[in-house]
Amino acid sequence: MILHGINLPITPDDVSPIIWEALVSGKYEAKEAIQVRRMLRAGDRVLELGAGIGVITTVMATAADVEIWSFDANPHTIALAKRVAAANSVGNVSFGHGLITAGPPAEYTFYIRRDFWMSSMIKEQGPYEGEIPLLSRNIEEFIAEHAINVLVMDIEGAERSLLGAAVLDGIDRVFLELHDHLYGLSGIRDIFTAMAARGFAYDPRNSSGPCVLFTRDDGTMREFCADEI
Repeated sequence: MILHGINLPITPDDVSPIIWEALVSGKYEAKEAIQVRRMLRAGDRVLELGAGIGVITTVMATAADVEIWSFDANPHTIALAKRVAAANSVGNVSFGHGLITAGPPAEYTFYIRRDFWMSSMIKEQGPYEGEIPLLSRNIEEFIAEHAINVLVMDIEGAERSLLGAAVLDGIDRVFLELHDHLYGLSGIRDIFTAMAARGFAYDPRNSSGPCVLFTRDDGTMREFCADEI
């Protein structure tokens, strides 16, 4: 199967029926695939939290002169992500099974669900098939160690607490999916407030619905974009 320009060696046995339908129809992460391609620049060093099955990871890896470190708390999906990357001869991605959070390392419980995009650290989110303990790593230390300048994440609601506590020194763009069904509009407000306090602005040129880009803003006027007509 070819999806968003990449080879996808995934079978119906690998994912739930609802995810398989999204893959076959081409709807799976379609907006994100367009937006991350436009958002990346040569030389970017990307930290991705929530690799899923590696579709967006591999799409990003096709950009020129980009290095990516991608993590997921679900061991099944990180194995699939590695398979997808290998099928596309991707050599500029380092995958890791784990959890990266703001603050000192701590132990968390991750709840695995059949529809992997519903897996999360929120027990109350719904029925789950299993749970695993994970010891987190500190995001600031990882950013500094690897000179990360772009943060990409789809982490099922955990973005609210992470962005509320993270400093994000060295980061100039943050692309994420919002999950208002988990924290309501008050959670959206918290995220926008936290990002503004750190010098980031909502970037309308590469945002669509819940998929949002925040860019560091110094008040400089931007060139006119014909897409705005």
